[in-house]
Amino acid sequence: MYSKLKLITGNANKPLAEEVAKYAGVPLGDIELFKFSNDEAFVKINDNVRGSDVFIIQPTCYPVNDNLMDLLIIIDALRRASAQRINCVIPYYGYARSDKKDQPRVPITAKLVADLITVAGADRVITVDLHADQIQGFFNIPVDHLYSIPIFERYFKNILRSDELVVVSPDSGGANRARSLAKRLNCGLAIGDKRRSGNNDQTELLNIIGEVKDKVAILFDDIIDTGGSLIKISKVLAEQGAKKVFAACVHGVLSGKAVENIEDSPIEKLFITNTIPLSAEKMKSKKIVQLSIAEMLAVAIKKIHIEESISILFR
Repeated sequence: MYSKLKLITGNANKPLAEEVAKYAGVPLGDIELFKFSNDEAFVKINDNVRGSDVFIIQPTCYPVNDNLMDLLIIIDALRRASAQRINCVIPYYGYARSDKKDQPRVPITAKLVADLITVAGADRVITVDLHADQIQGFFNIPVDHLYSIPIFERYFKNILRSDELVVVSPDSGGANRARSLAKRLNCGLAIGDKRRSGNNDQTELLNIIGEVKDKVAILFDDIIDTGGSLIKISKVLAEQGAKKVFAACVHGVLSGKAVENIEDSPIEKLFITNTIPLSAEKMKSKKIVQLSIAEMLAVAIKKIHIEESISILFR
């Protein structure tokens, strides 16, 4: 049934791709990907992919531009090698936070990246927890938007009691995401009311809307970058009487001194998925727990390959 299914990966997150291949029971394809001395990327597909249903596992994480360019070149190489269908599995979609024109004379880079992937020759995109749902509409090809909430749900149900939990959204923009997790955990919801005063994490927290006193708070967001916002809110939660503060984020960018700052914060554990690979140094942190999305991606890939519904992944 899967004789025409091919899995290929770039350099962005090989450990995740290898884990997906293991769950799918399909070996990773043979690909050469390197840079010339002038920094130009080169790709060669060593396997025969003519008439194949190919899935490229390549998040566009750091270094974002290199990984994005590698993805585009792999797509072009597959198209010219007569692959029947080219599916881009992008667990972390870079530039997703640039999804609207909220200042004069700024780009909508998330749309530009969608156009680049489409023009390169992709037939489908599979991604995980986009920063904004409307990014799906930036593509003129099918997009399968997967969610990691069931993975967090299963984990938290095994280690925490629902009657002592409260899920906290760092801001109103992520309220729907936090509400979905709170509903699955059958617990309360709180929302951080903050006002952004500059770029990145220059924020002023105004209030916590909801009851957090004597509760175990789970700060839930899609991306943790520098960690500034989550750390500020974790301190307010502690001040307002939360017994424990955990953080759960889908994409662990963890740039700058994020890990050091989390170590010194009231956050007891940070739960993140493996959409983005962590360096060995970051993995040394006793506060970071990484959950795998490999099985979910493998199921999605196999079902898409045989043209079956993937709605089971949302239950």
